[in-house]
Amino acid sequence: IGALLPACVPAQVSAYQPTWESLNTHATPEWFRDAKFGIFIHWGVYSVPAFCDTSTYSEWYQYWCDSGSHDGLERRFHVKNFGEKFMYRDFAPLFKAEMWDPEEWADILQRSGARYMVLTSKHHDGFCLWPNQEASQARGYPWNSVETGPRRDLVGELLAACKAKGVRPGLYYSFMEWHNPLYETDKARYIDEVMVPQIQELFLKYQPEVFWPDGEWDHPDSFWKSREILSWIYNHAEDPELLAVNDRWGKGLRGQ
Repeated sequence: IGALLPACVPAQVSAYQPTWESLNTHATPEWFRDAKFGIFIHWGVYSVPAFCDTSTYSEWYQYWCDSGSHDGLERRFHVKNFGEKFMYRDFAPLFKAEMWDPEEWADILQRSGARYMVLTSKHHDGFCLWPNQEASQARGYPWNSVETGPRRDLVGELLAACKAKGVRPGLYYSFMEWHNPLYETDKARYIDEVMVPQIQELFLKYQPEVFWPDGEWDHPDSFWKSREILSWIYNHAEDPELLAVNDRWGKGLRGQ
């Protein structure tokens, strides 16, 4: 994993090793234990159709349409409103964020009493809310918020605004992806050429204080290289003692 990191960015201190014994010495930050209240934000291409069965999540819209779930509810909605030939990727140019005001969002978050927020940097559809090249290269079409749609760095703008307001910034990140040709044909290459570089870029550019991986449930942590990734994160964070992570690092690890 270190070979994928630009040589000009050295690790601060290699204090954490890629073993659970070493990684488990990292304590949950005191600020997180005291925070009590944070706000989780799902926002992306799926916010254009913004539709699903009320028992579940609209960020899964692509999957519900593909699978014909809920007796075909989402698929019927899609065909009726967008047509048979309208692909999920066609939503990206329509995701324009016309009323986007990161300072206003940060102000609302701060006034709500939230101590932190977590934004979906990339959900299962693979669309990135920051200018990531791997997302577009793997698919062969623009698939990040700077190349299409809003044409803005939504992650960078919101995290900067939150930091200015004293709201600790966090990022959600999905390990797996739907409709990514590389993920579908060569998952090992996907991890090395898309997933690992994306995670490294998020930390080197934005330094989130909460990191929330997801989409890990089909494979063990060794498959995802989770221990290597997490040790890299702890060793490259500006202040690793302030960083909180969740438990979604591989099949069977939740709650561990």
